[in-house]
Amino acid sequence: MATPSGHGGGDLVIICIFLAIAPLTTAIGVNYGTKGDNLPPPATVAAFLANRTIIDRVKLFDNNPDIVRAFAGTGISVMVTAANGDIPSLATKEGAAAWVAANVAPYYPTTEISLVAVGNEIMDTADQNLIGNLVPAMRTLKAALVAAGYRRIRVSTPSSLGILVDSQPPSATRFRDGWDVAVFAPMLQFLRRTSSPLVVNAYPYFGYNGDTLPYALARPNPGVRDAGTGITYTSMFEAQLDSVYSAMTKLGFEDVEILVGETGWPTKAMDGQIGVSPAEAAEYIRYLIGEVSSGSGTPLMPKRTFETYIFALFNEDLKPGPVAERNFGMFQPDMTPMYDVGIMKDPVKTAPAHDSDAAAPPEENGSSSAKASAPAPTEDRSSAATSPAPSEDESTDKTLEEAEGGEAPSSPKSESAAENSLEDDNSSKAAAKV
Repeated sequence: MATPSGHGGGDLVIICIFLAIAPLTTAIGVNYGTKGDNLPPPATVAAFLANRTIIDRVKLFDNNPDIVRAFAGTGISVMVTAANGDIPSLATKEGAAAWVAANVAPYYPTTEISLVAVGNEIMDTADQNLIGNLVPAMRTLKAALVAAGYRRIRVSTPSSLGILVDSQPPSATRFRDGWDVAVFAPMLQFLRRTSSPLVVNAYPYFGYNGDTLPYALARPNPGVRDAGTGITYTSMFEAQLDSVYSAMTKLGFEDVEILVGETGWPTKAMDGQIGVSPAEAAEYIRYLIGEVSSGSGTPLMPKRTFETYIFALFNEDLKPGPVAERNFGMFQPDMTPMYDVGIMKDPVKTAPAHDSDAAAPPEENGSSSAKASAPAPTEDRSSAATSPAPSEDESTDKTLEEAEGGEAPSSPKSESAAENSLEDDNSSKAAAKV
């Protein structure tokens, strides 16, 4: 990336950005990661989010019972994640049923689990066993949820933009060869049948350089013309979403909803990197909130809104990788906002710059925002992509068919009789919002 003219200097200057953002008209959530040794306990986090912010949903990278339980009775929906390593077991009826019994039944509907993510960025792992079992696991898990009475809980899997090829211009984009037929066609068919979204992680941050910073931040810029449609894009985020839409359209699934599982902008990066400071981070998040909640949609998807989860809730000092990886947080671990983009219920002052750039720990498994728009691994995926997915037995398919009546799956509160007996003592946890 190009060397900046300088954003440094004011490391100790408190940045106060007061924004007049209209009330949100669609769901804006946040990714709640836990790779830090100084993070507050889940109940404290939940109380803060419920009482002091307007965030109404969170996405977890696991199914940590303490965190899931902390959101009980708050009205905040929670997306939980089944670990990558659970996928082969989830592709079996017994494994899926056991996972639901252990990870959903004890908490739902007191905690509003809105969606179960099956793994994270599985296509980027190049693990043929995981890739081959991914869609069967999604189907079988959904059938297990239905069988347990949890019809409204959606099932999907987050993917980076590495699932695409020819991502510029958007009209030329398609899913990677082999994956398109073997993985994404059946996945999109499942998502359509169950009214569930395709979850993508879209980061203009990982696609910009010094020359394209205005395009990445959707500042006034000349735009990038798509010769295939005649559309001139002035926002990289819109172009990324339309690239996903174009790939879906080529397979005949343009009606499937798109959910943005991760997107964000760091407040700190390597010295000399242009376009990274609390000011740019606030600028991007401010734009993002307006974009996804306005109902204006994108050039190829007009009048659509997009359920979106900002990356991330906290700066996480144990995350591996570059400095930026530890500095995507909207809040310091003491819950001081890094910037003000209108999500706080009361006026706030933002935090002075704070280093979260200690030596990175060794690379570990799990979600990493840096992967979200990186190319998929370069090794040959053709055998994994084209090998047939394991078949499900007929009873599982029948249960899934019974689940698919086209009902809106987005409001899990009223799913079972249990919800009518929620005790008022849950109100003491209402502060547990994100």
